[in-house]
Amino acid sequence: MSTPITLDRLNASPPDVAAKMLDGLYEHTPWIVGQAMAQRPFKSLAHLKHTLTVVLDEAGDEAKKNLIRAHPELAGKAMVSNTLTAESTNEQQKAGLTQCSPEEFALIQKLNADYNAKFGWPFILAVRGPRGVGLTKQQIIATFQRRVHGHPDFELQECIRNIHRIAEIRLNDKFGFEPTLGQAVWDWQEQLARHTDPGYAELGQLTVTYLTDAHRACAQDIAGWMRDCGFDSVEIDAVGNVVGVYKGSDPAAKTLLTGSHYDTVRNGGKYDGRLGIVVPMACVRELHRLGQRLPFGIEVVAFAEEEGQRYKATFLGSGALTGSFDPAWLDQLDADGISLRQAMQHAGLPATLESIAKLQRDAAHYLGFVEVHIEQGPVLNELNLPLGVVTSINGSARFVGEVVGQASHAGTTPMTRRRDAACAVAELALYLEERAGQDADSVATMGQLQVPNGSINVVPGACRFSLDIRAPNDMQRIEVEHDVLQKLNEICTQRGLSYKLDETMRASAAPSAPALQARWTAAVQDTGLPVFNMPSGAGHDAMKLHDVMPQAMLFVRGENSGISHNPLESTTADDMQLAVDAFTHLLNQLAQDAQ
Repeated sequence: MSTPITLDRLNASPPDVAAKMLDGLYEHTPWIVGQAMAQRPFKSLAHLKHTLTVVLDEAGDEAKKNLIRAHPELAGKAMVSNTLTAESTNEQQKAGLTQCSPEEFALIQKLNADYNAKFGWPFILAVRGPRGVGLTKQQIIATFQRRVHGHPDFELQECIRNIHRIAEIRLNDKFGFEPTLGQAVWDWQEQLARHTDPGYAELGQLTVTYLTDAHRACAQDIAGWMRDCGFDSVEIDAVGNVVGVYKGSDPAAKTLLTGSHYDTVRNGGKYDGRLGIVVPMACVRELHRLGQRLPFGIEVVAFAEEEGQRYKATFLGSGALTGSFDPAWLDQLDADGISLRQAMQHAGLPATLESIAKLQRDAAHYLGFVEVHIEQGPVLNELNLPLGVVTSINGSARFVGEVVGQASHAGTTPMTRRRDAACAVAELALYLEERAGQDADSVATMGQLQVPNGSINVVPGACRFSLDIRAPNDMQRIEVEHDVLQKLNEICTQRGLSYKLDETMRASAAPSAPALQARWTAAVQDTGLPVFNMPSGAGHDAMKLHDVMPQAMLFVRGENSGISHNPLESTTADDMQLAVDAFTHLLNQLAQDAQ
């Protein structure tokens, strides 16, 4: 094996020598590396990786398509004729593609032909996968079968993302770098995903709802890992939160609170919430391994419930810490008629308001709350950025409504005589899209639209709908709400219709605390990456903690266009390593402040 490259050596070498060091990074496309070398010196390996993505992005779509076409097909003609590059040969061998059965080989050949015919370029997949150790043939074929039905714009982006992932792994090999802590974080989440609720396990789906057997098994795993990491105390509290404390060197110092949730949506992903538990666990494990204590303590909370899937008690876990646990929740029933109180008692929890009230934290004892979370969206993915600094968690308002007109015969009612409720709601939906688009960060959705007892030959006499309006600050959201509701009234007046609208939820925006956001900014800069600020469109436990103490979040890029609440939710060990590095830097900054 050749001597690993170092950044110092790469930065100091003549351009042609430096480019030669990175030979083979991009298949038959050396100009990407050549142009990147003109931007030396690189601050970090992450800086180098990002620079390569920027060079390609600035070259435009045609250059991207040419790069894709420079790649061989998986288990294709180049493999059969032994004309693959050494790098591709190694990767396809590790994935087992050189040992396909005749049936597997025939299937892959058909998929190659179908994909090429549809898109005009070969299917690209980083077969060494998100951890870098290799996908199985079954995973590769399943991904191929899914993506052959994709949209060309999506597939162009996915192919390029996978090419950059291939280059990232090749760079790691050249530099002798292994994202050890990122792999540990990845492994913890994979192990946690073996627990899933009955009815979903048989389907291969991940579903962990509050206080089921799978949920309690997750809590036991997390508690055991925390003890293994060296936390000084670990407990499962009165609502099922797993709480680990790593003491600081100064007993009088305030504690840093962090964490996220370990419950999931139905048929969800492995990283939503859980990433924010295991990243700080990895940091504590390193502190313990090195025998180090920070001036302040670190309290990591794996919140038992955030998603509101089994009971409509969203943010139950973090709500208990902020003193906002609703006593009425205890009497809620799940789909099987089991009350929340009964579920807690079955799990061995006290299920009393007195015990839950004791969980409330005194904000005066805390530095604040920080949370790491997978982005759950496409923005970082499209920008080729592993990390993003959250500026605010969007405030939101939700409504359910119904427009009422007159049902009538579809064939005999002239267009000028109709009182069509569905057309009114459709008009509102288009305005909703237009109005939200006028603001950079506002979003608005009509997720439900239904014609009760609708018939193909009847003009709709009623139409039910929902509204979900979000923005990073309350004033912006209120302005969108005002305009949308005013438009609803105008539409119904003009069409001779009536309507009713009920507000079902309202949550204020949770802007990040400037001091903690600045810490995340400096932490991202320390990795060598550019800082990208962005709002969070989704709600998080940080939103609840915001009620009582300063909070700020860090986002980690997701694969597959950042999809979340979906089995395709994923991220890489390299990106998780950068999250651990950023969290470590934040801890060190806070330690310096305390001195």
